[in-house]
Amino acid sequence: MTNATIEPTRARAVLSNEDFKLLQEAVRFYLQAHQDDPISSKYSNLYHRLGSAVRR
Repeated sequence: MTNATIEPTRARAVLSNEDFKLLQEAVRFYLQAHQDDPISSKYSNLYHRLGSAVRR
């Protein structure tokens, strides 16, 4: 019986840069259609976070 160390598998990205761009576009579309909604500020923050994720 050997005492081999098992290396953890490398984490894979769940979303691609293209996915972030598509999500950002969907959120932008939502924001345009729901400008007066009180929750729109949360969507606006999400929109900007998605944009910064693409630039990484």
